[in-house]
Amino acid sequence: MAKIKEPRWRIEWEEELVKAWESEGLFAIRLSNGDVFVIDTPPPYPSGRPHIGGTAHYAQIDMVARFLRMRGVDVIFPFYLDRNGLPVEVQVERKYGINAHEVPREKFLELCKNELDQLEREFVSIFRRWGMSFTYWDKGTDSDEYRAMTQKTFIELWHRGLIYEAERPTLWCPRCRTALAEAEVEYKEEDTALNYIKFKVKETGEDIIIATTRPELLPATVAVIFNPGDEKYKRLEGLHALVPPLWQEVPIVPHPAANPQFGTGLVMISTFGDTRDLAIVNELKLPIKIVVGEDGKIREGPYAGLAIREARARIIEDLKRQGLLVKQEQLHHTVPVCWRCGTPLEIITTKELFVHQLKFKEELLKLAERMEFKPPEYKQMLKDWIKSLELDWPVSRRRYYATEVPLWYCRRGLIMTPIAPNGGKYYRPWRDEPPPEVKAQCPDGEIVGDTRVLDTWWDSSVSWMYAAGATKGLGLFERVYPGKILRPQGYEIIRTWLYYSLLRAYLLFGDVPFRYVRISGMGLDEKGEAMHKSKGNIIDPMPPVQKYGADAARFWAAAAARLGSDYRYMESLVKEGRDFATKVWNIARFVSSFDEPSSYKLTPIDKSLLARAYEVASKVIEAYNNFDVYEPALALYDFIWHEYADHYIELVKSRAYNRDGIFSKEEQAGAVFTLYAVLKYSLKLLAPIMPFITDKIWRELYGRSIHRERIEDPPADWRGDSSLFTLAKKINSAVWRYKNKRGLSLAEPLGADLYVPEQALLAADDLKAAHKANAVRAGRGSIQIDEEGLVWIG
Repeated sequence: MAKIKEPRWRIEWEEELVKAWESEGLFAIRLSNGDVFVIDTPPPYPSGRPHIGGTAHYAQIDMVARFLRMRGVDVIFPFYLDRNGLPVEVQVERKYGINAHEVPREKFLELCKNELDQLEREFVSIFRRWGMSFTYWDKGTDSDEYRAMTQKTFIELWHRGLIYEAERPTLWCPRCRTALAEAEVEYKEEDTALNYIKFKVKETGEDIIIATTRPELLPATVAVIFNPGDEKYKRLEGLHALVPPLWQEVPIVPHPAANPQFGTGLVMISTFGDTRDLAIVNELKLPIKIVVGEDGKIREGPYAGLAIREARARIIEDLKRQGLLVKQEQLHHTVPVCWRCGTPLEIITTKELFVHQLKFKEELLKLAERMEFKPPEYKQMLKDWIKSLELDWPVSRRRYYATEVPLWYCRRGLIMTPIAPNGGKYYRPWRDEPPPEVKAQCPDGEIVGDTRVLDTWWDSSVSWMYAAGATKGLGLFERVYPGKILRPQGYEIIRTWLYYSLLRAYLLFGDVPFRYVRISGMGLDEKGEAMHKSKGNIIDPMPPVQKYGADAARFWAAAAARLGSDYRYMESLVKEGRDFATKVWNIARFVSSFDEPSSYKLTPIDKSLLARAYEVASKVIEAYNNFDVYEPALALYDFIWHEYADHYIELVKSRAYNRDGIFSKEEQAGAVFTLYAVLKYSLKLLAPIMPFITDKIWRELYGRSIHRERIEDPPADWRGDSSLFTLAKKINSAVWRYKNKRGLSLAEPLGADLYVPEQALLAADDLKAAHKANAVRAGRGSIQIDEEGLVWIG
């Protein structure tokens, strides 16, 4: 029988095991005729080196995958990167001091790809060192394979009339020069001036005062409104206001959107100050006058060419000079900004592609009920977002490093007719020759390729199809969709990645994208704050691994917070993970010092410990089955260290050695069998969370990897009454307290009879040997311990 001889666990073995797993192909995808389960791994965006919070999230997903494999499930756990979208473009622009719109497209795309390649290698290296067992797919979302899939879904929905092109107001980022969807809008607090400005009433010549934070939109003002219940302005209904500084004439109308408590109660409606203005313009069928261009500059009139803030300052100066600025008040308010670059957004009119979503809100809400959320409360967040939607999804973007819009246009004079290809290939209409089916639809016109790209969420919202093999043609997708797919993700992208995945699945298949949704919290720094580069509080994922080991870091990742809650980085908990690994190694060293018996006799305390192990194992497996790793981490830590090691091992150590021969050989073998049985089962249960030390121990003892073992349900014959073991723990603790108070070492003889509750006599021989009592008796005596573990001195 193999023994563990090394006196201590060594962190450098982790790197050796990573190499062994890879050389053995331990986590390669193997499909049998049994159960298959797909994990729709979140493809991380490589905008920089990963921080420890994000790394911990992927470690949790890995724990789920490892558990399922050890339950005999064929797990598809791919890892690839989300390489499309604005972040890399912004990063390249900053790194090289360029503007994407002013650089040859091919050159800019090459710079983006090179940047992503470098970051991707770093991601894979770090995640592997953390022990993640994914199958690495080097074809990310910018691969021809992935982009062809996303374009194919676009083409299908285009032909079915679910995508349309229209010129309409959209949320616009002047910095990125692209339209944004509602889900891509973030909000930030800022201080600004509330400007009280004189307008004139055309019919009466009187001044009226209107407060605004956006005087640069005065030239785009198309109406003035007041609340219908505001008595002081009812006389203005039907009259007209003259708007400075250009003095255009606009109607004055009642509308409930005006807040009598804000400013003066009169509100200017501009095209477009915000989404409220947009809604009122549409409702009242007001004219549209766009003064802000795609570059964020005023495009006409005396302020043409000025950026927003420059135009604001110039107009305020003009108003002051003309005596039209009554006063200014400082105001702290919320402004919408681009989620990627933080630039304040404008609303401008552009021609974009839109995906129908508003008319499907009820159907989407019904589908949301069919997905199982872990934890369940996050389902409401998705439903609330669906209910809040006010616009169709603008899916086209005027950027570069993303999947191209697969459309060509047939130009006949001033008429541009869009044409979609058949699909199945990766199309670059801005560069490629149009396919024959496109040419056939434009025999007498000029064919022009679309230069736009698709929203990055368009790509990532079909990741579940990619993970489930939709591009592989192996029949896997049909086996697993939708009931055997898990989406693990953070709550902060419920309104984007999760929602858009649901929308896409409904539009394509009339169904949910997956059955299970695992929602995790956000990784925080040691102060409980979100980690951001701008705050300088990013915690690198490698130093804790180098100092304490990956198993220790993974233990923190599992034990830091309940599923769905934010998890704070705590070095103290990482240290606890290291100490736990050391404890497990020492336990295994002790147990392996005995030969595993083939025949044995179990005593009542052995059976009671196995019953307790059955209880813990059942709880742990149930939690794992619900994709929870927090409960298993805590339950196993407490059981292995504070029950199995602290109490059972200490209690039966004398019997296992049996140096005095006071136990029969069968009883001695019973203790050793129980030690091995609980150790082996505990190692299997712990392996998903701490894969390194558990695998090293298993290889030392049995010459093979623990990750090829099965986690079966705990043996039925373990099931029983654990109350004797619970009582024995209380007696142990009471005796140890008694000795400590009297300055006795725990190894010193008790020097008296030990009186215990009658049930404890079933473990009398072990209690007597463990505590070196003269005898163990029931009843009252000099040292008596009751059912609650209290010591009585007679």
